[in-house]
Amino acid sequence: MPKINCIADVCIYPVGTDEVSGSSFIADIEYIIRQSNLKSTLHSAGTAIEGPWDEVTSLIGQLHEYSHERGILRVHSDIRIGTRTDKEQTAQDKVYVVEKKIKEREEHA
Repeated sequence: MPKINCIADVCIYPVGTDEVSGSSFIADIEYIIRQSNLKSTLHSAGTAIEGPWDEVTSLIGQLHEYSHERGILRVHSDIRIGTRTDKEQTAQDKVYVVEKKIKEREEHA
């Protein structure tokens, strides 16, 4: 059975900490993501991670483990995962297609 590739949009955050801003936590998480061999894109509400399903979901688990090892008692993740088997597509490809369609509509308006 071939490996299924996916794009996971992930937002991981600690629950019940005294820190109002989560930027230090996010920087630590993002550093770990970037140390993996998976393609990722940081955005304002999380990170898109691309690669084989098993590797992406394993990395998300590692991020939770890392957070708990730091002493954070509760960690919450919002995760959306998309797969497709008809062609390879990156997160940037998806953005490009939508931007192209918007431009076409503007040209015909």
